[in-house]
Amino acid sequence: MTTQLRPLTLGEILDRTAELYRNNFLLFAGTSAIFAIVMLFTQMVVLGLDDLLGYPNVAGNLQWAVATYSVLEMVVILLAAGLSIGAFNRMVAWVHLGEPATVRAAASSVLPRMRTYLWLMINAGTRAWGPIWVLYIIVFAMLFAVMPSGWLTNPSVMQQPHALDPAKALQIAVAFLALGPLFLAAGAYAIVMSLRYSLAMPVCVVEGVAAGPAIKRSIELSKGARGRIFVMGLLVYAIRLGLGLLLGFPLVFFSIKHLGQPLPIGLMAVTQVAGFLINTFIGPIYSAGLTLFYYDQRVRKEGFDIVWMMQAAGLSPQAELPGAAGAETESPQI
Repeated sequence: MTTQLRPLTLGEILDRTAELYRNNFLLFAGTSAIFAIVMLFTQMVVLGLDDLLGYPNVAGNLQWAVATYSVLEMVVILLAAGLSIGAFNRMVAWVHLGEPATVRAAASSVLPRMRTYLWLMINAGTRAWGPIWVLYIIVFAMLFAVMPSGWLTNPSVMQQPHALDPAKALQIAVAFLALGPLFLAAGAYAIVMSLRYSLAMPVCVVEGVAAGPAIKRSIELSKGARGRIFVMGLLVYAIRLGLGLLLGFPLVFFSIKHLGQPLPIGLMAVTQVAGFLINTFIGPIYSAGLTLFYYDQRVRKEGFDIVWMMQAAGLSPQAELPGAAGAETESPQI
């Protein structure tokens, strides 16, 4: 049984996350690779289709094809993300409680409830990021209204004389200035709401509840930990950003040297490989930390450490806490 079931400070949670990552590197990287490999393959297929359609100058009558496979790409990535995130939360829960775990067992355990996990991601994501999505729709609607036909998939149209009327360009600039404060407000709202829902996936996976109850429980369970979760998120983002800049240097160099020119397909393929490495090796950190925060909050608010010790000793507490027995105490069949 794990000896880590006690209230932990932010530093101790970060240390515990690093310890779990180091001691179970192959398990964690293997689980993250479920998403990373699917995403890499999907994006390579999309790049290949772009090349077949004549990138960077896609014919206007083929733009519907670009839109179609772009939507399919998002669907495939969402499915892979649901499986990977659910499996990873299950994996960390097993490892943290000192139980045996394998990538196959973790993935198999979440497959029966994939629809629930996907709905949870869509539900929580829409609640938190809905305002920003609306603002982006407004921005693209304005651009499609004033930009030349084919500007999105055919950059060469912007190089033609009088491609954009100066008056329309001024209107776009004024509109962006007006939308700026709204984007800032929507971004702040998204961060606050994301912190409220941050423990919903561990709740859903570990306790086996539906998406709605998982979101409600996350709101209550995350109280008192949202500031620490935010700091952890900033640290992980800084690591991800630093590694992204390092691996994406060829892309940055080309963009600066050839300002305004479309990126070559080969260079974009290289950046997708860099993204695969980042998703595989950095992706597990944040999810592992959230699962540890989930258990830490249960220890603080519900005395889960006492319940777990009584169950390990073969005793049954008089009032069982949510999720104290069931999904989280199931260990994989090896």
